[in-house]
Amino acid sequence: MEHVVAAAVVDARGIVTGWSEGAHLLTGHPAEEAVGRAAAVLFADDLPPLTADPWSRPVVVRHRDGRPVPLAVTACPVLGPDGTPTCWALTAERPAAPEPTLAGRAFQQASMSMSVFDPRQRYLRLNDAACKVMGVPEDVLLGRHFPETVEDAEHSRGFAFHLRQVTETGRPVRYESFTGAPALNREHAWSIEMWPVREDSGEVTGVALAAFDSSEQYWARRRLALLNEAAASIGTTLDVVRTAEEVVELLVPQFADFASVDLLDWVLGADEPPAVPDGPIVLRRVAHGSRHEGTPEAGVRLGDTDAYPPYSPPARALREGRAVLSQAGEPDFMRWTAERDTDTPEGRRHGHGVHSLLAVPLRARGTTLGVLVGIRIAHPDDYEADDAVFSEELASRAAVCIDNARRFARERTTALALQHSLLPRGLPGQAAVEVAHRYLPSGSTAGIGGDWFDVIPLPGSRVALVVGDVVGHGIPSSATMGRLCTAVRTLADVDLPPDELLTHLDDLVTHLAAYDDGADEVAELGATCLYAVYDPVSRHLTLAAAGHPAPAVVLPDGTAHLVPMTPGPPLGVGGLPFEAVELELPEGAVVALYTDGLIEDRDRDVDRSTGELCNALTAPAATLDALCDTVLKAVLPEEPSDDVALLLARTRVLGADQVAAWDVEPDPAQVATARRAATEQLAAWGLEEAAFVTELVVSELVTNAIRYGEPPIRLRLIRDRSLICEVSDGSSTSPHLRRAHAFDEGGRGLLLVAQLTQRWGSRQTDRGKTIWAEQTLEPR
Repeated sequence: MEHVVAAAVVDARGIVTGWSEGAHLLTGHPAEEAVGRAAAVLFADDLPPLTADPWSRPVVVRHRDGRPVPLAVTACPVLGPDGTPTCWALTAERPAAPEPTLAGRAFQQASMSMSVFDPRQRYLRLNDAACKVMGVPEDVLLGRHFPETVEDAEHSRGFAFHLRQVTETGRPVRYESFTGAPALNREHAWSIEMWPVREDSGEVTGVALAAFDSSEQYWARRRLALLNEAAASIGTTLDVVRTAEEVVELLVPQFADFASVDLLDWVLGADEPPAVPDGPIVLRRVAHGSRHEGTPEAGVRLGDTDAYPPYSPPARALREGRAVLSQAGEPDFMRWTAERDTDTPEGRRHGHGVHSLLAVPLRARGTTLGVLVGIRIAHPDDYEADDAVFSEELASRAAVCIDNARRFARERTTALALQHSLLPRGLPGQAAVEVAHRYLPSGSTAGIGGDWFDVIPLPGSRVALVVGDVVGHGIPSSATMGRLCTAVRTLADVDLPPDELLTHLDDLVTHLAAYDDGADEVAELGATCLYAVYDPVSRHLTLAAAGHPAPAVVLPDGTAHLVPMTPGPPLGVGGLPFEAVELELPEGAVVALYTDGLIEDRDRDVDRSTGELCNALTAPAATLDALCDTVLKAVLPEEPSDDVALLLARTRVLGADQVAAWDVEPDPAQVATARRAATEQLAAWGLEEAAFVTELVVSELVTNAIRYGEPPIRLRLIRDRSLICEVSDGSSTSPHLRRAHAFDEGGRGLLLVAQLTQRWGSRQTDRGKTIWAEQTLEPR
């Protein structure tokens, strides 16, 4: 730059009266335009008032083309005869660039952007890095007001505020800013420091700044923050689809303008993982999201499948097991997006505007589950290697959460199928009670529990009602539940009283625990159980509990209460007895048996829940099924934390017209009398077709009681869905079936009874035993 000296004369009125050629060269204004004009039109700064004191300072002059020109101006007053100033003589120069000093070279060549502004926020000096950021040479910016040189109004306001703050307070400022750089065509993070430039007198005459490009550190912090956020926001539920949606919600719009999660079909089912094929790979879209409403970038609808060709980024990521970067302009990328646009029925251009794509495989525990895809459209930066490293780490975490959800869903499905296969599907027909039931599996992450129930027909038209709950969740709990359910049915077939049955069941649980991983695991196989037997003839309900909640009873008058009973210890504890309770119920009473999941929860009071249960049981309901729904709706929270089993039974009574009984003297001559009485009763019931078999059964059972039993002897006939013949005596010895040899005189009676009747058996009573036989009746 050549050395140019300019001179001008301004009178006391502020009018230019003289203009040199140097001034013409520096400002572009010729003398004929400048002379006679007000100095305020030519100078961007206001000139000091006319005084006798000279001054020298930087002044900005308006160039003829409109741009500001900073000049170092010296003003000397011209005095009149009386010694007062009559005009100003102004000189200005733009010296040629001096030889750079070491400090000058350091400023100009610094890697960070450095600038100097005057107190009015106009550029005085910029180094090469600052000019590169602004995208223009220094000459274009010198003397210009800062806000005029940037397009980002928000950034301009913040920057100008800090410049003004330093000028006014004289204190340095340090802050961070995130904005675009006009010449770099991308968003950058800046660490900016401003400090005042002072004269020797201490006056602030300028503000210097240095801006360090901290974009790499900024994005590293952002990626680390996203990973930390992923740890808290991904995998909040054990649901595969919801987990995929959480991944998309995390990435959009912070990391991608559009993101999608596609999974292999086997992940959503129960199949084993197949090998990744070499050809097109079929994936199912489970989640996607966009920063634009309606996800216009989506080429696949949620739930649909799409075949990815081998050269596409998602297919390459799956085969290669690593993140694949793809940018606009690459042949494979352009070919793939063009084919997707062609195959789309709507004719939308899904690849339009996409300048960068990142596809990452979802792999967990050595198994490939699917692919995560992110694309950038409005985001100015392309994906880079650091983004690929970050996405692989994020995808690894997300894949583990998806695999956990898949494993949980698979185990839950298996446990639920096992549970349903073990629970009674169709309850057997019987006359003792009318039943309805509900089983609700838990939706918690703990998995399916071991709740169960059963209705077991017993001899003499009686029925056993059972509910139980196995400690723990998942398949082991369901398997243990199956063991106990089978054991209860076996013990019920022996027709044991409730307290004795629970004693045997307690021993079984203790032995099962000992057979597994040792005695320390007894608690893991613990369970609770309630076993009740109802007799429709005597209307007696006998029940005992092993650590299980007491049932509720609703009487026909509409009152409800819990059965007062002392529950024994849970099964598997051992060493303590079980106590049976007996009560008499009227016809039409409702007995409610349930598991603790109905009334117990961390946030609920048990007494309040049982009160709600009793109130709900008294609500009007057309059927027992409707009453089940009413109870569950009234007592259960919205999201139960445990399985729930509910069994309702309405009692029936066998009237005198269905039961006939006779006392039998211990005399062989009374056999014929008993046989005749039974035949006459069958005739009264209209069951003459069963008389022949019944006579043989009565003869055999009464004869055995007289010959081998002890008084008192009693014969009873019960007409229900079948015909039941019972003979009771005071002996505790139980008969057994055997095959008589050719020359034996006896031993054929029970074999004959077993062949003529549907089934037979014996049960112990408080006063001896009862032998019974049951015949099927033809429906009328």
